[in-house]
Amino acid sequence: MSPAPIKVGLIGLSSHAKTAWAVNAHLPYLLSPRGQAKFRIVALLNSSVEAAKEAIKVYNLPFPETIKTYGTPEDLAADPDVELVVNSTRVDNHYKTILPSVQRGKDTFVEWPLAHDLQHARELTELAKQGGGRTVVSVQGRLGPLAAKLKEVISSGKIGKVTSSELRASGGTDSREKLPKGLKYFLDRKVGGNLYTIFGGHFSDLILSVLSDYAPDHEIHGTFEIEHPRQKLFDPATQEIVGEAEADVPDFILIDGRLQESETVRKGAVSSVHLRRGNPFPGEIPLVWQINGEKGAIRVLSPTSALITIGTPSDPQVFEVLDYATGSVEKVEWEFEDWQLELPHPARNIGAIYEEYAAAKQSGATPRYATFEQALKRHEQLDAPFSKWSA
Repeated sequence: MSPAPIKVGLIGLSSHAKTAWAVNAHLPYLLSPRGQAKFRIVALLNSSVEAAKEAIKVYNLPFPETIKTYGTPEDLAADPDVELVVNSTRVDNHYKTILPSVQRGKDTFVEWPLAHDLQHARELTELAKQGGGRTVVSVQGRLGPLAAKLKEVISSGKIGKVTSSELRASGGTDSREKLPKGLKYFLDRKVGGNLYTIFGGHFSDLILSVLSDYAPDHEIHGTFEIEHPRQKLFDPATQEIVGEAEADVPDFILIDGRLQESETVRKGAVSSVHLRRGNPFPGEIPLVWQINGEKGAIRVLSPTSALITIGTPSDPQVFEVLDYATGSVEKVEWEFEDWQLELPHPARNIGAIYEEYAAAKQSGATPRYATFEQALKRHEQLDAPFSKWSA
């Protein structure tokens, strides 16, 4: 007999949000037949009870008469029916909206970054240990089929031990000099959601999950620069410029560090990430990730988007393996599972996190998704070079 669906309280499902990640990445799985067999939305927390009620109608949520609506994090945390609290809000709202549920010992699932700064990420992690609830953070690339296939090829010994990893990406926004007005916070370091913390965090977790973590006895180095400090703000509906803002976060980022030695990674191996905001040079693609080994190399190409942890319908990442001895290049195929193919791209790896959570909750097995503790480690690694830099 299948277990009863896990009861979910969802924070951030708004019909007026500037970004729609809850709608695009979480709802498609939760409302799919597969998702509804394992999960059921029983509560919504929004900026007000009225806003939560409106979201139920706008998104036509199932069993609307049974969904409770809340306007404060404390009220949601006090609901005894809610088993899993999912937080898909702007990063500077993560801490204050998830804190009461963490303190109550509920299972919690928070978007990356865990919090807007290292201090608050550390506090949430410690409180979660005390509360005893399961914790999840959605650095979802590690659960994707691309990551799984990369690990498989590397573990096979086809390229020998890894000697270095180089990821170069242009993206984050379509322009290097302007932003939609609703993303003005992307320029404000204290908000905690920007090119470095979001994209750099996702890239770092994917690389380190596939290869090996940073070596603990080596420093992580960072070079940061603001190439375009004065940014125009535009209205997405009209494309008209409606204002300007000053950036205090970098739009040019270089991060490098030594990887920890392992069965598949040679001692002294280096990882480097080069990230630049905006479109790539004409004729170049947004992302190239090359993993160099003793006997060969792997190259991952993302032709139209730097969103390697998500992908887009027009952008299947190309995965190639070079054999140094013969000079031959082999294309490696990879694919999402059938149930994932029925979901939009942003929801596919997020759906895998939900699946992994449900399985781990039932079996007690160690999950493959990132916990608060693992996310805190990523926060610490990102903060190590960034804390030394100022605009």
